[in-house]
Amino acid sequence: MVNVSVIGASGFTGGELLRLLALHPEAEIVYATSRRYADTPVSGAHPNLRNVLDTVFTDSSADEVGKKSDMVFTATPHRVSMKIVPRLLETGTKVVDLSGDFRFSDKSVYEKYYDTVHESPDTEAVYGLPELHRSEIKKAGLVANPGCYPTTCILGLAPAVKAGLVDPERITADSKSGVSGAGASPKSSTQFCMANESVTAYSPTGHRHMPEIEEELRVFDPGVQVSFVPHLVPVNRGLTSTLHCYLKKAASEEEVRAVYSDFYQGEPFVRVLDVGEVPKLSAVRGSNYLDIGCFKIDEERNRLIIVSACDNLIKGAAGQAVQNMNIMLGFDETTGLSAAGLQP
Repeated sequence: MVNVSVIGASGFTGGELLRLLALHPEAEIVYATSRRYADTPVSGAHPNLRNVLDTVFTDSSADEVGKKSDMVFTATPHRVSMKIVPRLLETGTKVVDLSGDFRFSDKSVYEKYYDTVHESPDTEAVYGLPELHRSEIKKAGLVANPGCYPTTCILGLAPAVKAGLVDPERITADSKSGVSGAGASPKSSTQFCMANESVTAYSPTGHRHMPEIEEELRVFDPGVQVSFVPHLVPVNRGLTSTLHCYLKKAASEEEVRAVYSDFYQGEPFVRVLDVGEVPKLSAVRGSNYLDIGCFKIDEERNRLIIVSACDNLIKGAAGQAVQNMNIMLGFDETTGLSAAGLQP
């Protein structure tokens, strides 16, 4: 058994981390921190964990948490993680950070898109997409867990970009997320009467996830440029990205699918669907699976359409974080994560 802790455990992602870790056969939760809920049971913020987890929230310091933990998850807001992660690393614990603070190799890109000065620019992290960086994650002390939008876009595009199938400078990602992606803090845009029966595009240019997507895909082609537009849709959880690309060389739909099937051969949590089969949120909701499908070609316009989908709180956040923990600590990668999606 290993001692694990969650800093910032009262939000949606923190709650999912606690739920997954409570059922993980190799993990013992020692700290779940929250200033707001300090000294109250975790079920006060997460009623689904009543009689599942008897841990009490604390307002413990990073130093205290780190010294008693083998692994710490920092489910803290952007700009907060950069202040506490270096302190955690100094205690010798391993860290998976779920904010955007350590996702960029070039900290100046982070400062531009997050509009702040990075306070720990020398802290190095491995980008936590196991399908692309498994060998580096195994040796990492700090893993930067990807955002939910980038997870669907990067994994949905990587095989086509690597194979040189598509024009790297003409890629459009039309992405739609459930309301839980906005976090647990109340916002006017996520009130029921504002979000229900509505689809809302936001940050149509310059969204902070765009350079995150581009940085990862430029490993395969330095010319990649992505036009990324996120949308809020009236569902609780789930995220789907429709990826519009232009073919650079002739290929059939079955050949495109074969490229994806070969790329993700043996990957435990990426499911490649058949040509024409569109991923459904109901098939991935509540699971750590990401489905990729469609693979349709508009021959008149030489356009390829890929669709990918995942649960924004699981493969897009907490589940992927636990997957990274499993790799970092030498457990079977699927441990605690093999549950199927919730259908319907």
